[in-house]
Amino acid sequence: MLIRDVELATEANAPRVDVRIRRVPGSATIAAIGSDLEAAAGEPIVHGAGGALLPGLHDHHIHLLALAAASRSVRCGPPDVTDREGLARAIAGASAPARPPGADERPAAWIRGVGYFESVAGDLDAGALSQLAPGRPVRVQHRSGALWILNQRGLETLGLADRLPDDAPSGAERDAQGRSTGRFFRADAWLRQLIEDPGPPDLAETGAMLARYGVTGVTDATPGNGAFEADLFAGAIATSRLPLAVRMMGLPSLAVPLQPGLQRGAVKLVLDDTTAIDPDSVVESVRNAHEHDRPVAIHCVTRTELVVALAALAAVGARPDDRIEHASIAPPELARQLAQLGVTVVTQPNFVRERGDAYLRDVDPSERPWLYRCQGLLDAGVALGGGTDAPFGNPNPWAAMQAAVDRRTAAGAVLGAEDALRPERALALFTSAPEAPGGPPRHVTVGVPADLCLLDRPWSRARDALDAGAVVATWHQGQLTWHAGLADGAAR
Repeated sequence: MLIRDVELATEANAPRVDVRIRRVPGSATIAAIGSDLEAAAGEPIVHGAGGALLPGLHDHHIHLLALAAASRSVRCGPPDVTDREGLARAIAGASAPARPPGADERPAAWIRGVGYFESVAGDLDAGALSQLAPGRPVRVQHRSGALWILNQRGLETLGLADRLPDDAPSGAERDAQGRSTGRFFRADAWLRQLIEDPGPPDLAETGAMLARYGVTGVTDATPGNGAFEADLFAGAIATSRLPLAVRMMGLPSLAVPLQPGLQRGAVKLVLDDTTAIDPDSVVESVRNAHEHDRPVAIHCVTRTELVVALAALAAVGARPDDRIEHASIAPPELARQLAQLGVTVVTQPNFVRERGDAYLRDVDPSERPWLYRCQGLLDAGVALGGGTDAPFGNPNPWAAMQAAVDRRTAAGAVLGAEDALRPERALALFTSAPEAPGGPPRHVTVGVPADLCLLDRPWSRARDALDAGAVVATWHQGQLTWHAGLADGAAR
């Protein structure tokens, strides 16, 4: 394929060139770049009309299956739902999935809610949720992803209304009488065994959405990823339902099928200082991963969690590809430790936009300056990559980039102005290599894989408002996975 008249560099007065993609069995690369390349006989041509041609974006922290499942779930938190009455209406409006003939005797279908936050209706438990939704079994996930809340009907459906079984995980909360409160912390795998499984969500819709954003690769950061998830991703990639490359974090035992487009990433460790953290256990987990030639990616959303993670990495010795996920609160002294250890941070600047107003209300003033830092971490010498944490954040990486630039909350307040990035550096959060978030951004040059994102405008205009609406075409491994207005071969 020949892409005519595009701009490659994110700098002023970049030359406009033609780019040729050449496909060979198993791969596709940039074969030539130049002015007025001659089209081969029958070669498809796309006219870029002076738009910026960028490397395909890579979301360095996302949860694919949860994102796909969210599309068939009820939104239960901000900005869609902001109060108790709105939550009740949202749950009441949920439609039951279609049932096959003769299935009338089966239990009532579950309502699955996502994105709940306490600002809507306080700390939900089975009793409070039952007042809002008494009729059908309901399970609602907190926006952190760490908590599921079931109503009383849901507990009854699972046989948990009277007592919790002996094998219930430690995250299954009990009241003073030992009965379930309906709150289950980090108990996804256990609940999944009990709830009637509708089957894994189809990844095709998720893949198409990400392609529209110009995404050609992701790192799935789900800690429980194992053989089942690897097989799902492998099948979706092989059948083009997931038209992007996937790097999987997961369990220490994770193995992935040998096929193009699917790689094994770090061992994911989740620290949670709402329960007691055993520092020695964290050290042992890091050491075990390293001994099996795996880096670690440590989830840290509080100062305490980051302190423990850095102490463990210092005790064992950090690898160059070890990562801290989120580093939500990173004061200067911890930023210096991150730099000294050579540990990468993968941040989610979209949370400044999506949750910033709640942070301004709820986070201690002494810690607000260190929330989801960008420029401050770079100035300290920390390698910085970007992710969206979708579905717990907006999956649109352009919204995350814009939040990194303007640092504005949904209400328009500025949170951490000194941590704002230039548009070019914000783009680089999502264009570093999958195995090296925070490393040098990739560029469109001869010989690199043909993973590309075409905008409908030059970078000099695109940088003024980083917007997914500017994406008109996406190529993964030379295949056009998304196009808008290109039926006649011309960008808008």
